Amino acid sequence: QIEPISDACLCDVTQTGPSHDSLIDSSVSAQTGVSEDPVTAAASPAGKTEADDAEGETCSICFEPWTTAGDHRLAALRCGHLFGYICISRWLTSGGNKCPQCNKPAKRGHIIFLYARKLKALDNAEEVRLKSRLELERGSRRMEQLEGAQCRQQMQLVADENVRLRKEVEELRRWRAQAAFGSSQGASLSSSQRQDSSSGGHYVFSKAVLVSQTGGSRVLSYCEPLGCLLASQPSPQATLVPGFGVKKISTATLKPSQYVPIHSKQIRGLAFSRHQDSLLLSAALDNTIKLTSLMTNTVVQAYNTGRPVWSCCWCHDNNNYIYAGLASGSVLVYDTRDTSTHIQELAPLRSSCPVVSLSYIPRAASSMFPCGGLIAGTLEGGCFWEHMEGTTYTPHILPLESGNCTDMQVEPDSRHCLVTYRPGRANPSLRCVLMELSRTPQTDSRQPPVCSCSPVQTFTAGSSCKLLTKNAVFKSPAGGGATLVCAGDEATNSTMVWDAGTGALLQKMPADLPVLDICPFEVSQSSFVASLTEKMLKVYKWQ
Repeated sequence: QIEPISDACLCDVTQTGPSHDSLIDSSVSAQTGVSEDPVTAAASPAGKTEADDAEGETCSICFEPWTTAGDHRLAALRCGHLFGYICISRWLTSGGNKCPQCNKPAKRGHIIFLYARKLKALDNAEEVRLKSRLELERGSRRMEQLEGAQCRQQMQLVADENVRLRKEVEELRRWRAQAAFGSSQGASLSSSQRQDSSSGGHYVFSKAVLVSQTGGSRVLSYCEPLGCLLASQPSPQATLVPGFGVKKISTATLKPSQYVPIHSKQIRGLAFSRHQDSLLLSAALDNTIKLTSLMTNTVVQAYNTGRPVWSCCWCHDNNNYIYAGLASGSVLVYDTRDTSTHIQELAPLRSSCPVVSLSYIPRAASSMFPCGGLIAGTLEGGCFWEHMEGTTYTPHILPLESGNCTDMQVEPDSRHCLVTYRPGRANPSLRCVLMELSRTPQTDSRQPPVCSCSPVQTFTAGSSCKLLTKNAVFKSPAGGGATLVCAGDEATNSTMVWDAGTGALLQKMPADLPVLDICPFEVSQSSFVASLTEKMLKVYKWQ
């Protein structure tokens, strides 16, 4: 049904619309192809631009400007196209059920008024394109800045290594000159020991790895099944994941790969079992020890010790048992099959000093020391807890110096332990004493055998020892039954390597900060040793 058109509307159309003669002239011109008068075209240099501007101001049905009021006021359909209200209303009423411009379905009820005095759309396509290019340039610049920072860091590492090599060259030249002229007997002896070391092999710097930019690294361990080093450190994203964990460092590429969160406070001990693949035992000052699966990077078991834990280790005679050395001097024994609490507490025999080191020496067919048990080192001395059967332990106090012991490490094959003493009044230098474990033969059934130790070799370092550095004693990669001793020297910020048999200083490997932990390991029949500081890990290869 067509709505009647009022006389007022007809008058408006007659007054405002184009005349019949002009429409005929336009139609004829379009059909005959007669172009516009050249004079008129020349008088309008804007040409197409003016037509484009007018297109946004006129109704596409009657080609007349729309108004802000009245019947020809500005209106729009749902598709977004603009018309004069009276024109689009007549169009839809007279049977046109589509938009005149896009042919989308429309009806008279879809018409809405636009309340705008002046409608004008700015062409910002160029602005959007320039902003997109600007973001791309900014991203490229950030990548270049990151690459520049990495290059600067690598240059600094190369420069440090260059300085170290220069110092080594100067030292070698000095030793060579001393050996050639025979300046002193001590110098000749040192030179000959150096030559013997060079003939058997020595450690060569391989790579430095940044563990923590802010510092806070403390202990180091090696996971042989996964082929990675584990270094403790504070969380690199403390605001998101607070606490402490370990960073994996691949021994194949010597690159850090992943951070695993574990504890809420500083980690003081890391240990692996010889039988439990990729199961990490960790001890921390948050009164807990935890078992973490490095295959899934998740904590699978946690024990609350009630007191800060300074050290931990596995039982190598029965992998179900684990040990935790407490700040009170006690050692708690746990059975991993019991997830509730500890099964036994080994109380301190002397003063209640923190158990700074725990090492388990397994049973072996040795005439000197066949028994197995736990060696616990405190600041006041050491004790060997002989593991009899099940949960029975017999204590043996080791004859060590009282008050200066900072670390005890074990070499299980040779049945030796390395005891570190801090400088004191009687001895102003750091000392590492290699002890041989022994057990007196049982001659009387009423007198149980006594386990003890005796010094074999003493190694001296600098005069400073403020940190509880964990040193190492292990078999020499050169073979022949030789043993090496590695210790951190705070006075020179270096790792010192001695021959345990002769007591000769073989090498002095520099570090950026005091060395906190030392870990030997083997990869693809090659021997390495890693030294950890608060921020860096340095790896040396035996050649």
